[in-house]
Amino acid sequence: MPIYEYHCEDCRRRVSILVRSISNPGRPTCPRCGGHHLERLMSRFARLRSEDDRLDALADPSSFGDLDESDPKSVARWAKKMGKEMGEDLGEDFDQVMEEAIEEEAAGAGKEGGGDDLDDL
Repeated sequence: MPIYEYHCEDCRRRVSILVRSISNPGRPTCPRCGGHHLERLMSRFARLRSEDDRLDALADPSSFGDLDESDPKSVARWAKKMGKEMGEDLGEDFDQVMEEAIEEEAAGAGKEGGGDDLDDL
């Protein structure tokens, strides 16, 4: 039994409707407003990939196109992308940790002597 997505012209919302019979879906009704002016939409779909497929995609040089190793923000974007590709949960605090690392790098770059912490001793 598929779930189809529609755009309701009456309430201007996207709705999902479970269709019990593919051969005779009947006339859909908006579950929000009860309207009958629905336009069927193309739904998103997911493609399952094996770990080998994901690793091959990560090894593709085009995936490094916008990576600038000297820019912490660029490295943070790359790390998020790699985590998503591998299906890893980076945790809710990942963005905060990345922002703190970027701020530390920016503060260290302004120091004399190349930002070496041993200079402070």
